[in-house]
Amino acid sequence: MKKLLPLLLLLPLSSIAQQKSIYHKGWIDFNKNGRMDVFEDPSQPIEKRIADLLSQMTVEEKTCQLATLYGYKRVLKEEMPTDSWKNEVWKDGIANIDEELNNLTSHTDAAPTQYSYPYSKHAAAINTIQRWFVEETRMGIPVDFTNEGIHGLNHDRATPLPAPIGIGSTWDKPLVRQAGQVVGREGKALGYTNIYTPILDVARDQRWGRVEETYGENPFLIAELGKQMCLGVQEQGVASTLKHFAVYSVPKGGRDGSDRTDPHVTPRELQELYLYPFRRVIQEAHAKGVMSSYNDWNGEPVTGSYYFLTELLRQKFGFTGYVVSDSEAVEYLYSKHHVAGDVKDAVRQAIEAGLNVRTNFSMPQTYIMPMRDLVKEGKVSMKLLDSRVADVLRVKFELGMFDHPYVEDTKAADKIVHNEQATAMGLQMNRESMVLLKNENNLLPLNKASLKNILVTGPLAAAKSYATSRYGPSHNPTTSILEGVTNYMGAGAKVTYAKGCDVIDANWPESEIIETPLTPQEQAGIDSAVNLAKQADLVIAVVGESENQVGESLSRSGLNLPGHQLKLIQALQATGKPVVMVMINGQPLTVNWENKYVPAILEAWFPGPESGRVVAETLFGDNNPGGKLSITFPKTVGQIEFNFPYKPGSQADQGGKNGWGKTYVNGPLYPFGYGLSYTTFEYSNLQVSPEKEHRQGDVKVTVDVTNTGKRKGDDVVELYLKQELSDVTVYEYDLRGFERINLEPGEKKTVEFTLHPDDLAILDKNKNWVVEPGKFQVMIGASSEDIKLKKEFEVEK
Repeated sequence: MKKLLPLLLLLPLSSIAQQKSIYHKGWIDFNKNGRMDVFEDPSQPIEKRIADLLSQMTVEEKTCQLATLYGYKRVLKEEMPTDSWKNEVWKDGIANIDEELNNLTSHTDAAPTQYSYPYSKHAAAINTIQRWFVEETRMGIPVDFTNEGIHGLNHDRATPLPAPIGIGSTWDKPLVRQAGQVVGREGKALGYTNIYTPILDVARDQRWGRVEETYGENPFLIAELGKQMCLGVQEQGVASTLKHFAVYSVPKGGRDGSDRTDPHVTPRELQELYLYPFRRVIQEAHAKGVMSSYNDWNGEPVTGSYYFLTELLRQKFGFTGYVVSDSEAVEYLYSKHHVAGDVKDAVRQAIEAGLNVRTNFSMPQTYIMPMRDLVKEGKVSMKLLDSRVADVLRVKFELGMFDHPYVEDTKAADKIVHNEQATAMGLQMNRESMVLLKNENNLLPLNKASLKNILVTGPLAAAKSYATSRYGPSHNPTTSILEGVTNYMGAGAKVTYAKGCDVIDANWPESEIIETPLTPQEQAGIDSAVNLAKQADLVIAVVGESENQVGESLSRSGLNLPGHQLKLIQALQATGKPVVMVMINGQPLTVNWENKYVPAILEAWFPGPESGRVVAETLFGDNNPGGKLSITFPKTVGQIEFNFPYKPGSQADQGGKNGWGKTYVNGPLYPFGYGLSYTTFEYSNLQVSPEKEHRQGDVKVTVDVTNTGKRKGDDVVELYLKQELSDVTVYEYDLRGFERINLEPGEKKTVEFTLHPDDLAILDKNKNWVVEPGKFQVMIGASSEDIKLKKEFEVEK
């Protein structure tokens, strides 16, 4: 034994682990000291385990738990652990590794890898990396493997979902819960432990490029769907990280990209609109993660704000997880906002504010080393450091990483990820996201038997790339709408195709303010489509935006169809043939001429890879569209801000008292909550109980809904609430309940809602949420502007 000891000291830890395993029945010897410490004992309370682990950690190890290592190809150079890792800063551990080996497809930072597929190969690869951290670092602290997941897990060939704005248009809470479960289940099977979803940003400026990544403009709708997504993910034993906290979605003028700052939001709007979804999801779904945004509010950058990251998030909302920064948010304190003198000062401000983990597209030591200097200089106390590290460790303990750090059945991933059940769920969500905007003379659904020649045209008819996003799955086979219609019709009809025009013209976006004439080539393209239209029984025109016109850093200054697409639509309409317009887009578009003259318009948003199949099913009636708009379509950008909810009179027409003249366009093109169906619904028997209620009680609302048409279909029953008298000015009325139901022809269902005190609460003059006594009006509507039934109840003192 005496001869063996010097040899053991020369062996690497992995060899020691082989000589004497750190894996014991029921526990793991992470610190490799040969005994079960408190932090290694699964029977001990988590807070005791955290305290014990912290007491054994060095400053080097603690600071490593405060930074992200971006995965392979973004920052990490190696796909698998190498000997060189022993010389890297993460030899002392790391908080998380983001997007590791996910085979991201992106024009900004593609990251191909051999380990993403088959799925079991990725699970095994993650285990190999995790094993390095457990066995080759002194304390063996497992890594939190993070990944994006806003419309399906951001992994090679994972189950795809439509863009979040499409998910918002489903208004289907149980389905969104299922989607969260699929995202969480697939993440866990692949080795991910923390999914960055949902986005709870409230999209109040339709020009903003990231509208497509949100559920819409209404805080209540966002909170309800975000809660379901978060619950679904975390039910699978994976953390859900909410983003972007906070007030991120309304940069000045809707400008994204290098701007992303200076939201013009009042203190009351901050609470009522932009913080509301975060408060609700944190308190009701207990999200384990929050991403801090890199904008400021009222001159205070959020990632350096004690008010946002500690007072609001932890003290008021009760958040107990860890806060990760959006990429470069810490550095922006120094480089953009200029509230810090240098990067080191920015690091100090961030940790004092409440940030736990810094993320950036740079090596983690660019944050860790300044943090170590700050601790050494006494500018960051050990108590503060321990507190921030404890939050990270708490999530790791809660997720069971110290009891089961590895994917236990790697082969199971091949049966779990993108299986038949998940595929069916994604397909259903695509179907439910379809919103029918116009259907003059019931042109839709189309009669397959009566159509012998169909023209499918438009710049997005044969396109596919819109179905893949930087924040969603990649490499899934995609069916274009042209292919979908062709497949649906089979040999029974002739389907022809002409592109007609490109999504944009050569001078776009300048052509939005200075119209440019068609080039000979562009005229020829439109002429080609027109000639085929003249021979067709029907024209399906697929227009809108590609992923290059809307998205992150892609805000717009106008919202018309880009390029010469309107000219194409006008030329097609002039043939006299019936035109069905299918919109592929990520934000509301001001399609005024189109709405006036084109007989049928289907909003498909950015659907998933099944888009061609789903659009064809919808146009021909196999799928009865039941989606509703989760965001207002203005008639012109000159109306912005134009949203729901709104304060009394703020979106009024020019008529009435104190109103005269005719100088602006009134009303929305399509209001919040709007969407047509191939059938009709009738509302009756609205009941509110009790009609007088104490402030702490619930109010039950029921309404009967009948399908009065001839087709089976979905209806979204929308409940709006109006407070008739209040101490402060409140919104005219607001959404406070919704249910999506399916009805056979002639079928009647009773839909039940429960209004809780929180649904009645307003922010009073002292900035406290209170339920004020007085009269309230319950309204049941087919949209925010199409109110069918009303009934009053009273809250007593």
